[in-house]
Amino acid sequence: MNKVKVVFWSGSGNTQAMADAVANGITSAGGEAEVTTFDALSPSEASKDSVIAFGCPAMGAEVLEEGTVEPFMAQYENVCSGKKIALFGSYGWGDGQWMRDWVDRLKAAGATIIGGEGVIANNAPDDAAISECEDLGRMLAQA
Repeated sequence: MNKVKVVFWSGSGNTQAMADAVANGITSAGGEAEVTTFDALSPSEASKDSVIAFGCPAMGAEVLEEGTVEPFMAQYENVCSGKKIALFGSYGWGDGQWMRDWVDRLKAAGATIIGGEGVIANNAPDDAAISECEDLGRMLAQA
């Protein structure tokens, strides 16, 4: 059975709902999901996982949350080569540029992105976004 960490930061609960849906997808595919927050895990601990999911909403001018997530990712990108990573998050403005930048950043560091460009939801995830997150979880369980 594959155990997959689903690591997230959420200010409003939208990205947490997405994390829960990713975890549901993992378990529905026979995997084991461990949902946790960025501040409960170190980048070195995360580097031990060959498959992992990260979720963060767009902040400011479409950037990652700067107090916890950005410092974590700045360290993690140095150790993510060869890892299989899924990304997800919510946004309230813009067009998803923060997610495209996050995907590009991790690809440049040598990671494989599961599920293409990541799953994004405008504000609270609707049924379609929840379904995409569950599909992402199933892909992670089989990665």
